[in-house]
Amino acid sequence: MSKTFNSFNPATGEVVGRYPIMTTKEVAAVVEQAREAADGWVKLGFSGRKKTLLAWSSYIINNVEQIAQLISLETGKPLSDSRLEVSNTVNHIGWAARHAEEIMRTSHRAPGALMANMAATVERSPLGVVGVIGPWNYPIFTPMGSIAYALAAGNTVVFKPSEYTPGVGMWINESFNAIAPFSGIFTTITGLGETGNALCTSAINKLSFTGSTRTAKLVAAACATQMTPVVLECGGKDPVIVAADAHIDRAVDATIWSAMANAGQSCIGAERVYVDEKVADIFVEKAIALASTLTAAVPGEGNYGASTMPSQIGVITSHIKAAIKDGGKFAYGSLNRFRIHLCSR
Repeated sequence: MSKTFNSFNPATGEVVGRYPIMTTKEVAAVVEQAREAADGWVKLGFSGRKKTLLAWSSYIINNVEQIAQLISLETGKPLSDSRLEVSNTVNHIGWAARHAEEIMRTSHRAPGALMANMAATVERSPLGVVGVIGPWNYPIFTPMGSIAYALAAGNTVVFKPSEYTPGVGMWINESFNAIAPFSGIFTTITGLGETGNALCTSAINKLSFTGSTRTAKLVAAACATQMTPVVLECGGKDPVIVAADAHIDRAVDATIWSAMANAGQSCIGAERVYVDEKVADIFVEKAIALASTLTAAVPGEGNYGASTMPSQIGVITSHIKAAIKDGGKFAYGSLNRFRIHLCSR
């Protein structure tokens, strides 16, 4: 019997679901099934794949509340944020379905003066099986940026979701296979780091990863053992710069939204703000006023939810303490208030 692991609601600590930890052998078998399905998927052509992907998009739209609820349960984000994420996901799929043929069509190139009597063309073909490892902060939107485009191009896909959001990953699998013309085109595998490593070292033709820089290095190293090419999307360190002539109300709104959306768990979320001293005081005043209207609560009740990864609480605390030690001051709130929020989760 396979080992299992649980996913949790970070706001309450309750178990959301239990999922298998897939072994290296099981992952290899899934990849082989995807390879067997690849020829049939390619033979459907762009029109056939477009039809399938648009049917998938419609399925997700018709079941938006179901998947939005699951996203909120596993990540802790508000339902409104979950619905927005699903909406953006549908846009990914639709764009990929409608534009794949145009982007991948054969194109001609000038051969140059030395070979003026020659003709040069560029042909783009699917690779075969693409592995995708997705993050927990946007568990359907972000991986779909790789999944939908790989599928539209004619590749089959094996997807490993984060161990914090396996339920969302399985729902993606079930939704696609509810409309798929045959099996093996898209499959979700579940597990912990070992399962992700097994995907990296399997017989896939390319791997797309989104996550931390630290994990990206491990992924790249594992893929290198098989000479498998990778696409790595890692975290950022994102500044906001407010000039003296900025529209302060808009700048404040954009800054607070960027910093607090998804409880700050965004790779492009604002992490520091540089404000021209001429407008610094009014900027801080308006930022405090807006921040004071935000509330943290369980999904459906607050503006932002719990930290998805429990370990992040310690990281956030260390950042606050370091800032205070370096001379920083609270413009709004206090460390004691922060502790109260933690205890009330």
